[in-house]
Amino acid sequence: MREISGISRRGLLGAGVGAAAAVGVAACSTSKKDNTGHSGPNKPGDATTGSGTPAPTKDAVRLIGDGSTADTGKQPHQPDAPVPLEPGQTPPQFVIFSWDGAGEVGNGLFPRFLELARNHGAAMTFFLSGIYLLPESKKNLYRPPNNRVGASDIGYLTDPHIKDTLKYVRQAWLDGHEIGTHFNGHFCGGSGSVGNWTPAQWQSEIDQAVKFVTQWKTNSGWTDLDPLPFDYSKELVGGRTPCLLGQDKLLPTAKRLGWRYDASSPGGRQTWPEKRQGVWDLPLQAVPFPGHSFEVLSMDYNMLANQSKNSTKGMPSRYPGWRRQATEAYLSGFRRAYETNRAPFYIGNHFEQWNGGIYMDAVEEALKGMAGKKDVRLVSFRQFVDWLDVQDPRILARLRGLGVGQKPAGGWNAFLRPAPATPTGAGRTPSAPPSA
Repeated sequence: MREISGISRRGLLGAGVGAAAAVGVAACSTSKKDNTGHSGPNKPGDATTGSGTPAPTKDAVRLIGDGSTADTGKQPHQPDAPVPLEPGQTPPQFVIFSWDGAGEVGNGLFPRFLELARNHGAAMTFFLSGIYLLPESKKNLYRPPNNRVGASDIGYLTDPHIKDTLKYVRQAWLDGHEIGTHFNGHFCGGSGSVGNWTPAQWQSEIDQAVKFVTQWKTNSGWTDLDPLPFDYSKELVGGRTPCLLGQDKLLPTAKRLGWRYDASSPGGRQTWPEKRQGVWDLPLQAVPFPGHSFEVLSMDYNMLANQSKNSTKGMPSRYPGWRRQATEAYLSGFRRAYETNRAPFYIGNHFEQWNGGIYMDAVEEALKGMAGKKDVRLVSFRQFVDWLDVQDPRILARLRGLGVGQKPAGGWNAFLRPAPATPTGAGRTPSAPPSA
């Protein structure tokens, strides 16, 4: 087993994933003034999402609070209502691309992946960091648990970058993508680490993240800008914690808030998910890492940690090989699920140009290699749990019984077809004749 730990306070501690596989590093990292996060649209059903972005009419807009957000009606470009699998039907291959931070810092990555998703009928999840909508001049409004007022292990965005982030978060939702949360200050180490927070402290962090998203006009004074076109109290149904830490203490709070899933667990395997404390547990997964006997978590930062350790600007001469290796890791994980147990595949990313941007190229190439294949659904986490929640629990239990890379015995038609009903009277032991 290979682990890399102690990457830095803004990095992440390594974590293993069970007996057979070892994951290099289990979580995300951030860089001051340069970390961001998430995008995308796609359907759990057969149809793909549209590419246009209809603007809601004024009559359809109901401003909420100070006008930072608004109820504009049903979200555009959503799939048809999910339906249960038919007996013997092959399950779809769900793939969820997600982005931690979801801020635009001038590198053009947010709009790049919105366009990519639009071109391939994909939906994604953007885990928005709340402080990315809080001007640094107002940072004392943030009171992080176990840390000084205004502290953050990721940088506050500049005012122009906050405006860009608002623009692309708005666009993302109108394109059909999900807006989740990556919380706020991204504390990974020391006594203030999110790994040490109590359920009550998670509640405080979530309340503040929601406040920064829903009161950005009050905090910035930019009252002339359009609102975000969604009611965040309804939109927010899940998140991913900084550094993949603290899930155990987060879950009681998530359940109380009515969240439907959590994507914070490290060290997941490519199997069908189950609920923890009433919340769907959707972890990053260990996938084959070309050229190595160990596996790596399905996130760009974990690829980096195994290739260039804690350096985000390591040996340029190795970039082409690292890019191919990262691309193939994603595609290998995809193929392993697609060709066997059809376990949903989760990929985590950051809008970062680490190592010359090779991980952004790898994600783009991987998505192109998955899109358009039979039964493949590029969806958001929210769309995926919509599908899970209408399935027969007995079918989901059977799917969970398939191990990593395990094909269904006899094929899907036999594996998911109900056992034939026993005819009336069949199999009964004849009664003894009456005694003389």
